[in-house]
Amino acid sequence: MADGTPTPTPTPTPTPAPRSIRLDALAYGGDYNPDQWPESVWLEDARLMREAGVNLVSLPVFSWPQLEPEPGVYDWGWLDRVIEILWNAGIRIDLATATATPPSWLIRRLPEMLPWNEQGRQLEFGSRQAYCPSSPVWREHVERMSRAMAERYGEHPALALWHVSNEYGDHVSRCWCPESSAHFRRWLQARYGDLDGLNDAWGVNVWGQRYTAWEHIEAPRQATGPVNPTQLLDFERFSSDALLELFQLEIDVLREVTPDIAVTTNFMSLFRELDYWTFAEAEDLVTDDAYPDPADPHAHVPAALNYGLMRSLKGGRPWLLLEQAASAVSWRDVNVPKAPGQMRIDSLQAIAHGSDGAMFFQWRQAKYGQEKFHSAMLGHRGEASRSFQETKAFGAELKRLAPVRGTRVRSRVALVVDWDSWWGSSAPESLPSQRLDWLAQARAWNAALYELGHAVDTVRATGPFTGYDLVVVPNLYIADVAQAAALADYVAAGGQLVLGPFSGVVDGTEKVHDGGAPGPLRELLGVEVDEHWPVPDGQAERIELVAVSAGSGDLPRHAGPDASSHGVSQRIPESGNREATFDAPVWGEWLEVHDGTEIVGRYVSGELAGRAAVTRRGRGDGTAWYVSAVLEPAGMLAVFRTVLAAADLPAREPTDTDLEAVTRSDETTDYTFVLNHGRRELTVDVPEGAEDLLGGGLETLRSSTSGGLRSSTDGGKLTLPPFGAAVLATPRAEHAPFITLSDTTD
Repeated sequence: MADGTPTPTPTPTPTPAPRSIRLDALAYGGDYNPDQWPESVWLEDARLMREAGVNLVSLPVFSWPQLEPEPGVYDWGWLDRVIEILWNAGIRIDLATATATPPSWLIRRLPEMLPWNEQGRQLEFGSRQAYCPSSPVWREHVERMSRAMAERYGEHPALALWHVSNEYGDHVSRCWCPESSAHFRRWLQARYGDLDGLNDAWGVNVWGQRYTAWEHIEAPRQATGPVNPTQLLDFERFSSDALLELFQLEIDVLREVTPDIAVTTNFMSLFRELDYWTFAEAEDLVTDDAYPDPADPHAHVPAALNYGLMRSLKGGRPWLLLEQAASAVSWRDVNVPKAPGQMRIDSLQAIAHGSDGAMFFQWRQAKYGQEKFHSAMLGHRGEASRSFQETKAFGAELKRLAPVRGTRVRSRVALVVDWDSWWGSSAPESLPSQRLDWLAQARAWNAALYELGHAVDTVRATGPFTGYDLVVVPNLYIADVAQAAALADYVAAGGQLVLGPFSGVVDGTEKVHDGGAPGPLRELLGVEVDEHWPVPDGQAERIELVAVSAGSGDLPRHAGPDASSHGVSQRIPESGNREATFDAPVWGEWLEVHDGTEIVGRYVSGELAGRAAVTRRGRGDGTAWYVSAVLEPAGMLAVFRTVLAAADLPAREPTDTDLEAVTRSDETTDYTFVLNHGRRELTVDVPEGAEDLLGGGLETLRSSTSGGLRSSTDGGKLTLPPFGAAVLATPRAEHAPFITLSDTTD
């Protein structure tokens, strides 16, 4: 709407009841590409899959050319035989609609369906996803192919799940062709009604960009200078919606033909290009493809946030890790293999965070093509490959975790993920700084909470926030009245809320709120941003954190260096030898503080020296905190340690990023996954009498000759070897067990 009120995205077809994957165990398997191999290999694959404990495979994701070699001429025979072989081996199918990329004959007959890039050049056939999402001829053929697949295999007993397309937006998330421009115009007409509404929303009086005809509007291709930021934001929204429409088209066909079979498409973790909140509404089961870098010793930390999103997209229901690497991938500049035991700990991490299984790309390592060096469950050396030996060992171990299937993760902390703010705050130009990165902020805030011992769920900015003692918002650049009201109600009901910098800046049409930031959040936070103050590259300001004295009273509106006289002189309690003064690279803000708002951190360097940097303000039974700067990791730890104490939540001391503990629960039992992601032994305190579902002993695979390392327990302490894990079953308690490092740890 012209007033900035968001227009709803395409409404997914409502589902009367959640459909579940047709599988009575934790899923284990991976993508299978039998059309890359002679039929003589298929029976051998089925035998080895059974030996490894595989019960689910995804196919035929990229096989449209083999299934329809000529227009209207289908060759189902080979796929019929593969499915029968697998079904006879007790293996179910995550059946892809094979619409991930078009066959060459379709491209050559209808080249107008190829996508264009931002420079206005048509992209060529030769990779995957060679289509414009808006192309009507592409959509027509996609609908036809998905219907053919559904009618052919919809009643086959092996069918466990529909796998629609593949990784939407991975290669083509935006298209700038004439058809996309026409579709964009239709989308804008539905959103704004008429040109007056659009011109008002886009603020076209700047630089003389007023439109007098709809036909004058194009997808925002490369221009002579900075493009209107509202046009860019709307193009992001439109592009996500265009792929959602394509997804919904196939869903409608599948639900018409096979109404009882669950539908999914594989997401790509925290992926900027698509609003996964809306995509998840359309499907039955959330699935994810996750590829943490084995070369990064801390890659499991952002992975935890990715998995927090996946389980939260459907309100905490279990999801499924549909792809991961058994070892190295093929698409990084340097593709480092996973160390022995690392595949296992990565799989257990996903299951800990709510995945009802662990799947891989792919089953058998390819001999040719773009992914011949991408690892697989069955490596180039076949049964002798290290990846197969680890695959087989983990398949046997996974059966011990059967009780956790269907249980839900317990978390008391949530992080707001808002795609509008992500898109708006990452425009290529016209912002105060290009260094303030939404994803980096979200990961940094999650990292601090992770290190302090908390698994983080994700929520929309409008909630629901029920059940969370703490909600954190790393950035809410685009904020509206509804979001502000929901956050204020949460605080008033007793919640602790922390908002990050550059929040409440603009409305849904990229117009700065009257009075400036934080706009509709101003009353809740009790601060006003006079100026944003980005930090030049290579520099950093300093922020001192202080603790608030009880009964400190009101603080002056212009709180300067003498703020200590108003009851804020005490420094935040130091932990170990850490200082309470921290670097603030990237970003700062000139804050004006309202009466009744307490200062818990202030700038002590630069032009902002003496001014408030971190504040808190009571509302009802809760508190709203504002962090106006991008703090170094130690600073975020200090802030969140204080906030967790205010929320009456525990925090680890000492901390160790190698240690992770996540609890899944049913009505009677807590299942606490205790994971050591590092390469040194860790000893932790655990509940007395806990039963380890992994058998009290886990073996970290190194080689066939080096033997294994086993975990051990001793009187409420658990020692985990490198890449070690335990899954501790205890009677369900009011709060999930909180696992800390033992004081015996070096």
